[in-house]
Amino acid sequence: MDKRPFFSHLRCRECGRRYPKEAVHVCEFDFGPLEAAYDYEAVSETLTREKILTRPRSMWRYRELLPIEHEPTVGLQVGFTPLIPAHRLAQRLGVEELYIKNDTVNYPTLSFKDRVVSVALSRAKELGIDTVACASTGNLANSVAANAASAGLRSFVLIPADLEPSKILGSLVFGTNVIGIHGAYDQVNRLCSEVAGKYHWGFVNVNLRPYYAEGSKTMGFEIIEQLGWRLPRHTVVCMASGSLLTKIYKAFNEFSKLGLADPGPFSIYGAQAAGCSPISTAVKNNTEVVRPVPKPHTIAKSLSIGTPADGYYAIRTMKETGGTAEDCTDQEIVEAIKLLAETEGIFAETAGGVTVACAKKLIESGSIPRNESIVLCITGHGLKTQEAIVDQIGKAKLIRPNLKEFEALVEHALQAS
Repeated sequence: MDKRPFFSHLRCRECGRRYPKEAVHVCEFDFGPLEAAYDYEAVSETLTREKILTRPRSMWRYRELLPIEHEPTVGLQVGFTPLIPAHRLAQRLGVEELYIKNDTVNYPTLSFKDRVVSVALSRAKELGIDTVACASTGNLANSVAANAASAGLRSFVLIPADLEPSKILGSLVFGTNVIGIHGAYDQVNRLCSEVAGKYHWGFVNVNLRPYYAEGSKTMGFEIIEQLGWRLPRHTVVCMASGSLLTKIYKAFNEFSKLGLADPGPFSIYGAQAAGCSPISTAVKNNTEVVRPVPKPHTIAKSLSIGTPADGYYAIRTMKETGGTAEDCTDQEIVEAIKLLAETEGIFAETAGGVTVACAKKLIESGSIPRNESIVLCITGHGLKTQEAIVDQIGKAKLIRPNLKEFEALVEHALQAS
């Protein structure tokens, strides 16, 4: 990596005060969140389309726009997941140009959280931190556990006790310390803030959050590159805290500012589950005040954050880009998971079902035009949330090892299709 400090400092998103590049995440003057800032002039002299194309096909091909000071040390294979032209789904939704950004195949834990964790842990190692942790609704716990194991770091993951068994298993297998909390995610998160203050561990979504959040930008960078260096006209993103949506927006702006993306307008839309929709509810009520949801109730547990940290910023992002928000019921989520699987062969977790279901509603309402490019961000694999659909997709057809029985079954299947 070039020795110049592309990542220059931390900055308060509210008042703009500068902070050193340490494990801090809140401004001491106005309690605004801190984010990474860059020397864009230095970046523009180094980062070109040609240089990007010579680099390994991972998220680190954009390393000048990520908040580390040396070569990355964690998650070197993360990212550069497929952007898939979704012709069959486009036909079902009645649109002309549709793509799936498919993070169901991200390495190593099959969700976009591998992006944010690899940045957070690479930075944690630079800061000399040997114990990392997180508050999680599942995917983040899996990723912290796996990436910490590969990096030789001690890890603790704190989760709601009623999390999907497959996600709990997906953390335990890596030898991490899994701690289930009897309470909602927001209660887990508050406890983590207290623990971080006492033990000085590196909590990826607390004191390491300014570094962690920047990893989400790589999904946006990849979309632009994979579209031939152009911006998608419409992008639909599921929302929990709202951070992913705001960072895709930052990615689009950074590539535009640096001349890496062809100029053009873009709109970003947020998707939530109806059982936990504080951000979309605020948008529909035409307010920037996000009212907490004390007891989320939805099969989309990975999106069940009742007090979204970036809710206000997500609303501002949607307004500034001409986007909006939508939400969907649990049954709509299940139907959307099945629709994506049956048309494109992609098995998404419940959060992906939220994205597809809300995109369908946004298209049908006219909020997203049918004749412009659309990208749907699918953030995690369906193997993580099998419980949500196990009783709604039918069962295997059983026969004896007999050709006549097989022929009868096939004839019945053909008549039904």
